[in-house]
Amino acid sequence: MTSANERWRRWQLALGEEDDENGLADRDRRMNAALSALYNRGPDGRRGGLGASAPRVAKWLGDIREFFPAPLVQIVQKDALDRLNLKALMFEPELLETFEADIHLVADLIALRSAIPGKTLQTARQVVRKVVDDLMKRLAHTTRETLRGALNRSQRTRRPRHADIDWRRTIERNLRLYQPRYGSIVPETLIGHARRAKTRAELDHVVLCVDQSGSMAESVVYSSIFAAVLASVPGLSTKLVCFDTSIVDLTEELADPVEVLFGVQLGGGTDINAALAYCEKLVENPAKTHLILITDLFEGGDATQMLTRAALLKQKGVNLIVLLALSDSGHPSYDANHAGLIASLGCPVFACTPDQFPPLMAAALTGKDLREWAASEEIALIRGQ
Repeated sequence: MTSANERWRRWQLALGEEDDENGLADRDRRMNAALSALYNRGPDGRRGGLGASAPRVAKWLGDIREFFPAPLVQIVQKDALDRLNLKALMFEPELLETFEADIHLVADLIALRSAIPGKTLQTARQVVRKVVDDLMKRLAHTTRETLRGALNRSQRTRRPRHADIDWRRTIERNLRLYQPRYGSIVPETLIGHARRAKTRAELDHVVLCVDQSGSMAESVVYSSIFAAVLASVPGLSTKLVCFDTSIVDLTEELADPVEVLFGVQLGGGTDINAALAYCEKLVENPAKTHLILITDLFEGGDATQMLTRAALLKQKGVNLIVLLALSDSGHPSYDANHAGLIASLGCPVFACTPDQFPPLMAAALTGKDLREWAASEEIALIRGQ
């Protein structure tokens, strides 16, 4: 049970009282001062502040890193960038190195990269590289393993590689060799999935078409990571197209997600219709093409033509999937009218988290009904109008 003293302490910190006589211990006073610099307003209505001093900001960042775990540091740091306009100070290499590197900081750096001075650009790349490497470690292996469904399972081999062993069939074939003493089977025959080279006509084609307007920043970062991973999976042909009112094809950069991110231009308007027109030209085999449109559907171009083009792609046999966000929260703001109209075409429309994306792609590549899959994963689908 929380003591009266501890409840009093928490109230003092919550209220942000800066009175020297508030009775807080020295560490709590430092914590209180760090939070007050960001969240308190003075009697004149102005917020607390850190001043236009990089050393002072660096010390403040060190303080909050001491007081709070990394997830909370990232939240407070993001609030500081938004509330106190620290983006200008972020251009100092020594200060940038002190920031807690996370996906939101990467989005800020990508959005501001054209204004970043040369002396800071290399540091910015190092920060982006660190976050990208961490995300690749988290997501790449799981994604590749999940997409084993892309293998040609119609053929079998008795000399499979370890990763291609069909354990269920192998166990069934070798049940007679069960060893009660050891509680295990000593297999005589291994059954596995044969690999064979696919012709280009047989390849599954994945086109990630990503809205790079400012509201989609987190989705852009995750999409770049997944595009790089998908490009490394045998049996897939992967393309990455980013758009606002202009279109940039980043397929040639997929070997390095950092280069992809520095090729993105966050911000600007949105022309989904033009992006779909470009992607339509990339379709070689509609029945084997999965077009993943990642956007909040706030169309700044010709909305009627956008819907017509989406319907045409669907009629041609393209597997058109609309992700309203690819983000940690999975709860985007989006144009509900356009979402409902596209869902009426028979296209699955929903938001997903990065952890849900690999099984989503596996379901798409193996021909599952994605609306049924989303329902089984308790993902909220947009209903057609």
